[in-house]
Amino acid sequence: MLRLPLSLLFSALFSVLALITPASVDAQAPRTEPRVFARGVLTTIPPEILPEETYSRHPMIEIASNKALDWDPKTFAKTRTLYSKAQNVGFSNEVWGLQFTFKPLRMINVDITRPDGQTERKLLWYLVYNVRNNGDRLRPVENEAGEFSVEAAEPKPVRFLPHFVLEGQDVDAGGQKIYKAYLDRILPEVVDTIRDREVPGVELLNSAEMASQEIAVSTEGEDNTVWGVAIWEQVDPEMDFFSVFVGGLTNAFVWDDTPGEFRVGDPAGKGRQIAVKTLQLNFWRPGDEFLENEAEIRYGVAPGKGSLYGVEEGVAYRWTFR
Repeated sequence: MLRLPLSLLFSALFSVLALITPASVDAQAPRTEPRVFARGVLTTIPPEILPEETYSRHPMIEIASNKALDWDPKTFAKTRTLYSKAQNVGFSNEVWGLQFTFKPLRMINVDITRPDGQTERKLLWYLVYNVRNNGDRLRPVENEAGEFSVEAAEPKPVRFLPHFVLEGQDVDAGGQKIYKAYLDRILPEVVDTIRDREVPGVELLNSAEMASQEIAVSTEGEDNTVWGVAIWEQVDPEMDFFSVFVGGLTNAFVWDDTPGEFRVGDPAGKGRQIAVKTLQLNFWRPGDEFLENEAEIRYGVAPGKGSLYGVEEGVAYRWTFR
């Protein structure tokens, strides 16, 4: 008698259900009213705006590295020279943040039209999400002593320039990271199919459409939430541990100059390293590469694998600079 492992039987069952479900959905009349989601279907990440992100101090290397500008004045203090002031310059930035809400990471089989006009069946991974501008914004205030404090700033519309990267966190037998990264793809022909499955009755934007408009401030009486979808194709089916990095949810950034990189006469900013604040969403899937199924995808860090993601155990998401 043939005996199969239970894990293989369950995986086969999930694959059969995945093939049957789309047909049953297509047979239904299209919805025209926005769907009301059950509790727990949506995960919301509030914006994180920290006071220290609104100001920083750095030497202005374009001046501070030019010794020819260092001189001793006779009529005023040396600390008032341009060279001295350039050693410690205050930089300020009014910082805003958007609320990010997403549905479970899922898969779908669709027909894609190739450049030669032929169609090709592909398995796509996608993430349906929405962004909401609650007006969260901080501005720095500098006093006469050069010290900074922060205060709430006037709510304003902002532009969300989405940057989605699906990045693997797997390592090889030697403990070295196996680099796999996938950029969000603009595939307009599949957006309607995903919308009908996930958010019927709601306008669903791809990343290019999302970036083309401002996100108005939402209030108790007016909801200006905007829905979007990120799509990835040709994702390695052997990838078990991975994260989705979402850039553009805030304008916070940090920067530093590589010591000794800039020389007098170099282009301004040479050697400057800039990192933008990014949301890291962690996922894992315990299945195998032969029977890919969205039901296997888990939100969060796999047990005992926190170090792969650069986080502590149980951390499903974090804000990071990259």
